[in-house]
Amino acid sequence: MFDELHEECGVFGVYHVAEAASLTYYGLHALQHRGQEGCGIAVSDGRQVKSHKGRGLISEVFSEAPLQRLSGDIAIGHVRYSTAGGNLLENVQPMLSVSHRGTLAMVHNGQIVNATRLRNALEDAGSIFQGTSDSEIILHLIQRQKGSLLEKIRQTALQLEGAFAFLIMSENSIYAVRDRHGLRPLSYAKVQDGYCISSETCTYDVISGRSIVDVQPGEIVKFSDDRVEHFRYAPAERPAMCAMEYIYFSRPDSALDGVNVHLFRKASGALLARKDQGIEADIVIGVPDSSISAASGYAEASGIPYEMGLIKNRYVARTFIQPTQQLRDRGVRMKLSAIRSIVEGKRIILIDDSIVRGTTSRRIVQLLREAGAREIHMRIASPMITYPCFYGVDTSTRQELIAAHKSVQELCDYIHADSLRFLSVEELRSICKGGLCTACFDGQYVTELYDYAEKLNE
Repeated sequence: MFDELHEECGVFGVYHVAEAASLTYYGLHALQHRGQEGCGIAVSDGRQVKSHKGRGLISEVFSEAPLQRLSGDIAIGHVRYSTAGGNLLENVQPMLSVSHRGTLAMVHNGQIVNATRLRNALEDAGSIFQGTSDSEIILHLIQRQKGSLLEKIRQTALQLEGAFAFLIMSENSIYAVRDRHGLRPLSYAKVQDGYCISSETCTYDVISGRSIVDVQPGEIVKFSDDRVEHFRYAPAERPAMCAMEYIYFSRPDSALDGVNVHLFRKASGALLARKDQGIEADIVIGVPDSSISAASGYAEASGIPYEMGLIKNRYVARTFIQPTQQLRDRGVRMKLSAIRSIVEGKRIILIDDSIVRGTTSRRIVQLLREAGAREIHMRIASPMITYPCFYGVDTSTRQELIAAHKSVQELCDYIHADSLRFLSVEELRSICKGGLCTACFDGQYVTELYDYAEKLNE
């Protein structure tokens, strides 16, 4: 298997904009990197909520016909990568709740760490679940609260622990909610005569969004009656955006809480270069795609020229389903190729964003060796990942994290590099003006782990 990290999903919404479903389709296209296993769109025309969803890419699930059936000026959408809950159709979002009070649709990004406790309590109280995702729990909680929809959402959000950015749509409104730590990104922008809401700001360039506003940690933003209202459901905690959003998950043209992802990655590469003063090398290479920005920062700070020594094939089917190790290795070669004329005989600085299980790093070094590289000095634009993430990233045990069991030198020997260096947590924090969650590097989780506490010992 590739030892890449995968984030759980991305959310997108449109309020009071003509052909909302089509606009949401384009927004989800821009968020496709956040999830490729399922997607869906729900739309309201002010009287009725309709939805369409399925497993696969947005271009596979949606054709012209279903988009035409989704008429209305309010919409929410979702792209999913399955971690908690698995890749069942029942877990593909949006999720709908239909009652005599009306219909609610919901999309969610993140992971609730007290989900099992909440689900068990709901089942004991009579709730019936169709799937296994955290998102369905949130809908059930909302329906069991009293008061206005805003008050129900506020009471529900107070019960949730972990990472979440979710959208709730009724027949005539959208509510955007972000967890009190700000672990997952969420913002909104003006578009035409209305608004759009998104996990990443890169979507706004696609649909001509403007005047971007970040949803604050611990905040509910209500879009209704052609206006926007902000409500705080909990005091904001110390800001703790997931560090991997900057390092790996988000597109480089996005800005998260006012910090541009490309510039963050470029600064991380420059920091690596400053640690490497005196190293002799001929070229700098970045592992495509998320490490290109860091590689350019390293090259600029070191004065060593950047070269495109690795090419990524973007049209390769998933290789983790291959039945033998030999075929899986061949799948890696299909996905990445070394350019012999660039790397042959060269001393290379190889930049990557992270090392998770180590197998991909080892294979990339092997590719470059076979293409004639003379030396390979690997530099990682993040600290060593030594703890699992329980906030929506698919690393659930320490056992699967190679840096949790090997020193830097042991890891260097394992991947067959000539040298290996990482950023420190302190260096990473120095790049970002806001707070970061660095739990996967240092084990300092920003919430209690509840259902997942025992997994730390696995």
